[in-house]
Amino acid sequence: MRFLLIALLLHLSLFAQKQPNSLIYEESPYLQQHAYNPVEWLPWGEKAFALSKEKHKPIFLSIGYSTCHWCHVMAEESFEDERIAGLINRYFIPIKIDREEMPHLDSHYQQLFLKLKKHSGGWPLTVLLSEERKPFYITTYIPPSSTYGVEGLDTLLPKLGSDYQQRPELIVRRTNAIEEIMQAKRAPLDPDKAKITTKTLFSAYEEMYDDIYIGFSISTKFPEASKISLLLDLAKLGDDNAQKMALEVLRTMALRGLYDHVEGGFFRYSTDAAWEIPHFEKMLYDQAELIPLYVKAFHLSGEPLFRDVVTETIAMTEERFGREGLFLSASDADSGHEEGGYFIYTTEELKAALKENEHAKTLEEALDLSDRGNFEGKQHLNLYTEQRPQGFASLQRSLKELRKSRDYPVIDNKIITAWNAMMIEALYAASTIDPFYIKKADDALQSLLKTMHSDGQLYHQSLYGKKPFQTGLLEDYAFVISTLLKAYEMTYEKRHLLLAKELTKKALALFHKDGIWVQNSEGMQVAVDLRDKHYTSSFGRMMQDLYKLAALEEAPKYAAIATASLKHHLRELEERQAEVPSTAIAYLMGQYGVVVLKHSSKTLEEKRQEIDATAFPYLLTKPDKSGLYLACTIGACFAYDKKFTVIRERIEARSKR
Repeated sequence: MRFLLIALLLHLSLFAQKQPNSLIYEESPYLQQHAYNPVEWLPWGEKAFALSKEKHKPIFLSIGYSTCHWCHVMAEESFEDERIAGLINRYFIPIKIDREEMPHLDSHYQQLFLKLKKHSGGWPLTVLLSEERKPFYITTYIPPSSTYGVEGLDTLLPKLGSDYQQRPELIVRRTNAIEEIMQAKRAPLDPDKAKITTKTLFSAYEEMYDDIYIGFSISTKFPEASKISLLLDLAKLGDDNAQKMALEVLRTMALRGLYDHVEGGFFRYSTDAAWEIPHFEKMLYDQAELIPLYVKAFHLSGEPLFRDVVTETIAMTEERFGREGLFLSASDADSGHEEGGYFIYTTEELKAALKENEHAKTLEEALDLSDRGNFEGKQHLNLYTEQRPQGFASLQRSLKELRKSRDYPVIDNKIITAWNAMMIEALYAASTIDPFYIKKADDALQSLLKTMHSDGQLYHQSLYGKKPFQTGLLEDYAFVISTLLKAYEMTYEKRHLLLAKELTKKALALFHKDGIWVQNSEGMQVAVDLRDKHYTSSFGRMMQDLYKLAALEEAPKYAAIATASLKHHLRELEERQAEVPSTAIAYLMGQYGVVVLKHSSKTLEEKRQEIDATAFPYLLTKPDKSGLYLACTIGACFAYDKKFTVIRERIEARSKR
């Protein structure tokens, strides 16, 4: 009997569930992923801060997101390991942050990383803080044990934890040194001495351009939408090489492995210089920011590839991320514990799919198929041609059919306001290819505002199907305002313009403090980051919004705020021209002016393609009853005529100023 009782207890212990930590009460899918770690995680907040002071322990801060591959790796290697978790719990108060839930906090520590390390960070981001929340150590991924010259957590944690208790003077020196670096200020740059022109901006990209594999780095490559957007603006301001470079990058990204050739849409980044093997997660913001660029590329070149990318990417985004007019945030890289498992094929699968294709030989050569594959013994599709080869559509259908038996990667079901706004603006942009997208954009905008805008308050994010509670950040206001201005341009419905004004007034009250912009209105105030890192800087987009709204509403006060704000950051803009393209676009708006072309709404709609083709990048439209074409800047109209060709020449002349 005693033996049976012991056996039963052992059996039950094997199947007993692990006790969850405090993250079990959080809504974030990323925090929920860590709720059963043996690490005693706490969410960012007063409870964790108070515990740090009470126990006189430093904070182990870990920042990541649900579809981050290396976050998963560090979790599996360390946070799920009893030994490493024990060290974290012994020496630290562990805090987890979902960077998509609190992008302002992530931005704060990423800016710290950049200043200390002189290069960009990433995720997972690991920061050790004193009980006063002063940082004394920062890095990204840390292995469990020392490897390749990187110290592991098993020795790092006891060393730094002991230093904190036994050598407090060392920690104080470190926190003071870091604080001094973070607070260092430089004299503002005299606007008359600023060397920021279309030539210096293009030179910044030309200098970093990889003309062998194409793109803006010589190793890992990201789809840097803001850089391409600036290049297309520079092209309209007279630099032919800028357009060539932009189209070259867009074409390469659409043909190589960054693009999902079967279902459409872009992966997060390429792990190699040649765009061949991606990190397989898909982010909503990448689709949203790239779609308008491919719309422009199609109108500039007429290449069917660019149009196909637009329609396929929208279709994929709606199928995988769309939920009742809203869009979820991301899908994971892994499927069935295999990175890219859903997206890659065996050589046998590809050859079977090509068997009945009359262009099989051409396709095999275009795809450079080999028995050894190009990714862990399997094949990830790349097209080594300048366009899609004959027979590609048939192959695409066959491979899509194969995927039906596979499990799609996990999708993060957060609804993020800023990212949804980006996607809706992309749908409005795509309507110049197919008017069908206007209705989709209108419906999605209505859904977003109904869900995330209430009683004059914009919210940042929520889980699908749940009521939002987290107040909006600067990025949410900036991108929603941008979308409303785009909606107004495509529909000329005044309600969009009125709401854009209302939200701008709110944004100025919340985030514009004594001439300085911050990213959040509650808690620790985080300075804006001008860099367009994983997506467009909220500061850069907000400055563009202000100039556009000033022109459309003939309200100089908005332009004055933008100009003063840019002046404050002029030195950083001059020194880091290659890293801050959206802010550079705003600066060019201020220099060249935003032009509003007026006529009847019917005429403006009929002439939309010709207007979009005008060689001046900062051109908006607004209905008017005068019966003439009027070209106006803030406070004055500088040209009017019955003929569009005449007015276009006058507008294009501004590009040569």
